[in-house]
Amino acid sequence: MSRKSLVGAIVACKCPRCRRGEVFTNSPLNISKFDHMHKTCPVCGLYYEIEVGFFWGAMYISYGFSVGVVFLVGILLYYLANDPPVWVYVVTVSAIVLLTTTFLFRYARILMLYFFAGVQYDSKYNKL
Repeated sequence: MSRKSLVGAIVACKCPRCRRGEVFTNSPLNISKFDHMHKTCPVCGLYYEIEVGFFWGAMYISYGFSVGVVFLVGILLYYLANDPPVWVYVVTVSAIVLLTTTFLFRYARILMLYFFAGVQYDSKYNKL
C-alpha cells in the first residue's frame, strides 16, 4: 500500500495531513502504552488534538466497532457452532472484544482524525 493512499494511511495509523508521520508512539501490542499519541505529527507538525476533548467522540466510533464485533461473532457462532449455549456467546464475545480493544481504540481515534478533524491531505509534505 502506498503511504499516499487514504486507506493505506488509515491502516498504518499515519497523520491525515502528510500521511507519513506516526500518530501513536508505541505498538498496539504494548498493552501499557497502546494509547500514547504524539502531540504533533513528527513530519508536518499537525497538532492532533484539534480541540480539548476532541477524541471523546472516538468513543462512539469505538462503540460502533464493538457492536459490529458482537454482531459478527454472534452470527458466526450461530451458524458455525450450531447455536451454542448463551454462556459460549458471552465468553467468546467478551474474549474477542478484550483482545481487540487496543486496535478498536486506535482505529476509532484515527477515523476521528481523518473524517471529523477537518484536516486535508497536503502532498507538499511528501517532498520532504
